[in-house]
Amino acid sequence: MAKKKPEEMTVRTGVVSVTNLPKDAGTRVKTTAVTAPSTEGKDARKAQAEGLFESIGATARGILPESFSPAADVWTPPTKANIRDIGEASFGAPPPVEETVHGPDKRVQITDTTLYPWRAIASLLITAADNSTWLGTGWFISSRTLITAGHCVYINKSGVPGRDGWVKKIDVMTGRNGATLPYASASSTVFKSVAGWTQNGDENFDYAGIILPNPLGDTVGVFGLGVYPDSDLQAATVNISGYPGDKPDGTQWYDSRTVAQVNSRKVYYDIDTAGGQSGAPVFRIVNNQRIAVAVHAYGGATTNSGTRINDEVYAQMKSWIV
Repeated sequence: MAKKKPEEMTVRTGVVSVTNLPKDAGTRVKTTAVTAPSTEGKDARKAQAEGLFESIGATARGILPESFSPAADVWTPPTKANIRDIGEASFGAPPPVEETVHGPDKRVQITDTTLYPWRAIASLLITAADNSTWLGTGWFISSRTLITAGHCVYINKSGVPGRDGWVKKIDVMTGRNGATLPYASASSTVFKSVAGWTQNGDENFDYAGIILPNPLGDTVGVFGLGVYPDSDLQAATVNISGYPGDKPDGTQWYDSRTVAQVNSRKVYYDIDTAGGQSGAPVFRIVNNQRIAVAVHAYGGATTNSGTRINDEVYAQMKSWIV
């Protein structure tokens, strides 16, 4: 057989397909569904679900029973005048894959954030190693553990001296509603993530944990965690609620839609989000339980996406529970 000329080999090599996905991204997830249950906290009041969606009309009334007395504010929340989306810290301004509103904005404001599950979702004020401050979102999975995006706790490749690495602290304002902090606030300096994010900055591993010094999750409730096979998740309706930076300071906003696509490490959906919602829960309603299936982290031209809770991520999150 004739030996190939060098230029022929160059042409063939030039059209070899490459991808930034991990080698196992195309692997179908066939696992039997595994879930950790949600709990609603010490306060029995909760938002009502309408099948697979949240009943936003019930939360919009904002009526509190006389017996409910939220904790007094002990800390004044900052305005966001000089505080930007944490995604900009690692990806630049604006992030090349910023979280996106597609067409008309379908997000709805949560006006009574003292109901479960809204109170189990927190506005994050993130202080980086260089003392710059940023916005993010997190959510409880246990009394002291919240889940968020990896880029909320560890900044990669910012290009700013002294900024990269673990953030200095995160102020957690769960159930925040503008200037109102119904459960006060808690500050954390203990964070968890995985090497895929901290060492490689790989978006397929962009998830993390925040450990609080006090058991606030016992009061506000927690989300369950769910691992579902592709065939189940691809047909699922998912919900996202968090704290976007394009809305009034510290207000929580919600949207919902069916899943558009999945791979072994990501879930894609055409749900409207904006910068500041990084770390928000992507959750299903199963038998009236709020079960998280992904961690919202990225946007795109037609779909936004989150890090999928697969068997590996589920086990890691469970190991962070305290």
